[in-house]
Amino acid sequence: MDVTPLIPAGRQVINAYGDGGFRIAGIRHPGSVLVLAEQTLAWPVAALAEVTLDSLRFVREARPRIEILLLGCGAAMAALDPGLRAALRAEGIGVDCMDTGAACRTFNVLLSEERRAAAALIAVS
Repeated sequence: MDVTPLIPAGRQVINAYGDGGFRIAGIRHPGSVLVLAEQTLAWPVAALAEVTLDSLRFVREARPRIEILLLGCGAAMAALDPGLRAALRAEGIGVDCMDTGAACRTFNVLLSEERRAAAALIAVS
């Protein structure tokens, strides 16, 4: 029995991560990425300390508005700066920090549920 979630065509399903990048919807993306349901962009962030409101502008300006941002922190989960978390919350965006692998898996689940989610993923080797 097929247990693959039904996800509409054109969605940015994360197929794999590692080796310094990602395979999303069958396309290899080197480095860190920002992923929304229908678009993936390169993200010039290599560490959690580099994450700023400006670096998340694509997510913050997305329409329809993003409700939840999954932040893949790299090989291990880390805490997001409380001021940045509060600023995103003030814009209506909740943030969940986790290791990048967990963020990839969780994004795919939210994508299958058609939630208004985005993933900011720091690449891991």
